[in-house]
Amino acid sequence: MSVAHLVVTLAAAAWVGFSALCVFVHARWVVGPLTEYGVPRSWWPWLGTAKAAGAVGLVVGLFVPFVGVAAGVGLILYFVGAVITVVRARSYAHIPFPLLYLAPVVVALALGPGV
Repeated sequence: MSVAHLVVTLAAAAWVGFSALCVFVHARWVVGPLTEYGVPRSWWPWLGTAKAAGAVGLVVGLFVPFVGVAAGVGLILYFVGAVITVVRARSYAHIPFPLLYLAPVVVALALGPGV
């Protein structure tokens, strides 16, 4: 495992974990757009849980590579879905926000040792 992989993976996990925490505590800057996009409130705990599980999976993946790959793929699908949700809501100015979470996950997966 390279130092770059370690640093990027831990940064991505922290970034995604922070995003999950923001959903759980209903941070205004996160749940406001979710409401604007038409995401049902009943989905929020599941979305936060998916992010938190992905963040934990990235860290576990440092020791068990296939878990990290699964977490990375899951998070990529999650954030691609977030981009699609933003586009469908026609909130084009918000497209960069899910991409800011997607990018470090993609880089962590690309730098990883694979399965």
